[in-house]
Amino acid sequence: MLFQHVAIAGLAHVDAPHPLSSADINARLQPTMDRLGIRTDVLQDVAGIYSRRMWDDSVQASDAATIAAEKALLDANIPREKIGLLVNTSVSRDYLEPSTASIVSGNLGLSDHCQNFDVANACLAFLSGMDIASRMIECGEIEYALIVDAETANMVYRKTMERMSEPNVTEEQFRSELASLTLGCGAAAMVLSRAELTPDAPRYRGGVNRAATEWNTLCRGNLDRMITDTRMLLIEGLKLAQKTFIAAKIALGWVVDEMDEFVIHQVSRVHTEAFIKAFGIDPKKVLTIFNEHGNIGPASVPIVLSKLKEMGRLKKGNRIALLGIGSGLNCSMAEVVW
Repeated sequence: MLFQHVAIAGLAHVDAPHPLSSADINARLQPTMDRLGIRTDVLQDVAGIYSRRMWDDSVQASDAATIAAEKALLDANIPREKIGLLVNTSVSRDYLEPSTASIVSGNLGLSDHCQNFDVANACLAFLSGMDIASRMIECGEIEYALIVDAETANMVYRKTMERMSEPNVTEEQFRSELASLTLGCGAAAMVLSRAELTPDAPRYRGGVNRAATEWNTLCRGNLDRMITDTRMLLIEGLKLAQKTFIAAKIALGWVVDEMDEFVIHQVSRVHTEAFIKAFGIDPKKVLTIFNEHGNIGPASVPIVLSKLKEMGRLKKGNRIALLGIGSGLNCSMAEVVW
C-alpha cells in the first residue's frame, strides 16, 4: 500500500536506564558452559552484543510506552485530544487483558473518541501499526494516530538465566535459549498525521509485505521464554527478505545507491551484516545499535529512526528504507521521505 496523505508529525524513543553487559551474563553462566564444554562466546564474539539495557523491575510495558508517547506528542506539538487512534505494538504486555493500548490511552488521558488496540506481529508489529494507522488516515477516517512500543526483557532474562544455570540443562537446551539473552529493553512512539495538516513533516510513503509462514516454528516465545533455531531463522529470513526487496524495488522504485539511510531491524551482528551483504548496502548508511542495545524487538526500527533524527543525520528529502523480519516468518519493507 502506498500513501499520498500520510506524514510523521512526531517521533521519540526512550533508552532503558540500566546497562547489562554480556561479560556479566557470561560470568554467571560460566559454570554451565564449563560443564558443557562450550568455549565460544556467542553473545559477544558471534552476535556482537556487548551490552543491552534494562528497566527497573517494577516498570511495565505500558509505563515505558507512556513515557515515549509523551515525548512523541511533545515533538509533534499537537493537542492529545486530536489523536483518533492509538496502536500499541509491543511484544511485551502488562496483561493478557485488558489491552496494553487501553492502559497507555488511560495514562495519556486520550479522548473517548480515540480508538485503541494492540497489534501483535512479532518484531514487525510497529511497521504493521504504521500501516494500519496510515490506511485510516489516507481514507479520511482519522487525522492523527499514535503508534507506541515498549519492550521489557527483565522477566525473560531472570527466568532464562535460572533455567540455563540448572545442573541438568543440556547443551541443546542451552543453545536453543541463548537468543533470549540478546534481547534488550527500550521504547519508541510515533505520531502519524494527515500530511495536509503538517506540510513540513516527513512523508510516509508506505511499503510492501511478504510471508513465509511455513517457517512459523523457528522462533517461538512467551513472556518468560524464547526458543530459537538461529541458523534456519537467518537462512529462511534472508530468502524471504530477498523476495520482499524485489517487491520494494517495483512498488517503491528502490535503487540501493539512491537510498540515503537503511533502518534495519537489528537482531545481531550476524543478521545485520548478512542484510547489508545480501542487498549491497553501504555500511555507512546503516546506524547499528545492537552492540550496546541488543535486539529490542518491534521497537528497534523506530528507535534507530529516532536516533538518526536526534543525531541530525536526516536531511530534507532523504529517502529512508525501513526493513524488518519477524517470527512467523513475515517481512516488511517501507519508505520514509524526510
